Amino acid sequence: MNNILIEWNELLLEAIRQTKPGPPMVARSIAIVYTCIYDAWAAYDPIGKPTRSGIAQRPVAENTISNKEKAIHYAAFRSLSDQFPQVTVTPMFVAKMVSLGLDPTNTSTAVTTPIGVGNRAANLVLAFRQTDGANETGNYADTSGYVSVNPPLNPHFPSTVEEIPHPDRWQPLIYLTSESRPASPNYIAPHWGDVIPFALTSGDQFRPAPPQPITSQDFLDQAKHVIEVQANLTTMQKVMAEYWADGPRSELPPGHWTIFTSFVAERDRLDLDESVKLFFAVTNAIFDASIATWEAKRFYDYARPITAIRHLFRGKTIKAWGGAGRGTVEIQGEFWRTFQVNTFPTPPFAEYTSGHSAFSMAAAEVLKRFTGSDAFGYFYLQTKPLAADPLENVLGLTMGWNTFTQAAWDAGESRLYGGIHFYEGNVAGLKLGAQVGAAAFLKAQQYWTGTI
Repeated sequence: MNNILIEWNELLLEAIRQTKPGPPMVARSIAIVYTCIYDAWAAYDPIGKPTRSGIAQRPVAENTISNKEKAIHYAAFRSLSDQFPQVTVTPMFVAKMVSLGLDPTNTSTAVTTPIGVGNRAANLVLAFRQTDGANETGNYADTSGYVSVNPPLNPHFPSTVEEIPHPDRWQPLIYLTSESRPASPNYIAPHWGDVIPFALTSGDQFRPAPPQPITSQDFLDQAKHVIEVQANLTTMQKVMAEYWADGPRSELPPGHWTIFTSFVAERDRLDLDESVKLFFAVTNAIFDASIATWEAKRFYDYARPITAIRHLFRGKTIKAWGGAGRGTVEIQGEFWRTFQVNTFPTPPFAEYTSGHSAFSMAAAEVLKRFTGSDAFGYFYLQTKPLAADPLENVLGLTMGWNTFTQAAWDAGESRLYGGIHFYEGNVAGLKLGAQVGAAAFLKAQQYWTGTI
């Protein structure tokens, strides 16, 4: 069965990989695209209501598959071209329209035609999102005035006392990119908690309880846990860490779960109507998860393991991953490193809570509720060496997930294997994601059942 949403999703993912936005921006963009698509579809559904006023339901006689598809094509094209305007990417969208026999230059908004419906639906959603607090017109620059209390740290050299004046707070890093350019990224989108959400009443609606203070035994225990996990990484755990990492050259965690959504649409042979609803619900849950997670990250401004472990274990001999091809070695705590590629040692934003955990469980919750089952049945085959440890024998290794929940758990757990998160940040993120996913599904359901 030809599913036009899956086809557009593949272009969306490629746009993300090429343009490399931050995780919250990706979450917002994919939700925008599928909200535009949903609103265009709703004009041709006798029950569903659009998210924006200005698109009336068309007469029943016009509710044909052909009209729905054409409106969706134009909504997808307009929204993708808006969210990814880079000259290296937009030709993909134009080529797709041309291949469909559609005119990408037709900007009509006459709602008596499916072209006009698609264009108008996209224009209304895009206009609303221009003033949602994301600061898209300012290239998503921070509007909150955030400044790190710590100076940048170079993780490839041992850390001194002076380099970590606030060991319980987030710290920027210095490293070389894959293009061998010096980089010290600022905190990505510290203002994101104030972005207008889809279903949440506010960014702090489900804010978790405070994380452990760095002076507590519980914090010391979870720092030891990360060290021990990394010192004893199995081959499978290394593959998991890298598979779920979704670094700057990937589709990032929000995009990753649209791949799973496409799989479910194909697995269950969903028709166009059901596919529109599913993508609409999943992507808006992921979007709200970005807002809730970044609100918590900004509010608590919590240290990453790279900062906290180097502070707590400075001058102490520990067992740790020694780098590519070295396995487990004994080092001083101030040398501790993450199981990541050197060109991206840790994402540039605070630890608590885990974005991977929240994105994943929010999507898993929607997929579970929409399909009426937690059954997943997805698997992954490792076909290339690990970037962080290329000498490890991983080719042919297979991972699989029987349930959506299991996939979300693994996504969260993988960040401990990578040295990116603490146990508490993962658990709190999973809980947060489940709450957000439930709220987003119910809100989306109200739209397509016309009960909003």
